[in-house]
Amino acid sequence: MKKKTPAPTKVKTSARSKRKFIGTENPRHLRVIMALLVSPRPREAIDRIAGASNGPELMAELRRRGLDAPCSRTPCIDRDGFEVKRGIYHFTDKDKRLVRAWLKRRERIKKQGGRG
Repeated sequence: MKKKTPAPTKVKTSARSKRKFIGTENPRHLRVIMALLVSPRPREAIDRIAGASNGPELMAELRRRGLDAPCSRTPCIDRDGFEVKRGIYHFTDKDKRLVRAWLKRRERIKKQGGRG
């Protein structure tokens, strides 16, 4: 019996890479977006900036809206002297372009008296 050759694997393009940032009017999102445009932030800072205690879920919400917003794991020493890895969130260059384009659209719409 002759074996079938498996079909070649197709490289899938990430659905996220084709998406646009759909924007948000959530004040927590807006505070975090503005902060991440300036510099990367650890998870604890995301909590403080957002005014909430679930930064990872807030970042997941921004991802569902079209941003990549990766989290890098960086070694640090905790208060007990143990090495741990803490999450540092940042925007990719593409995220920054998407956010800036959305902010321009939002401002233009607001000037026209609509909602952005």
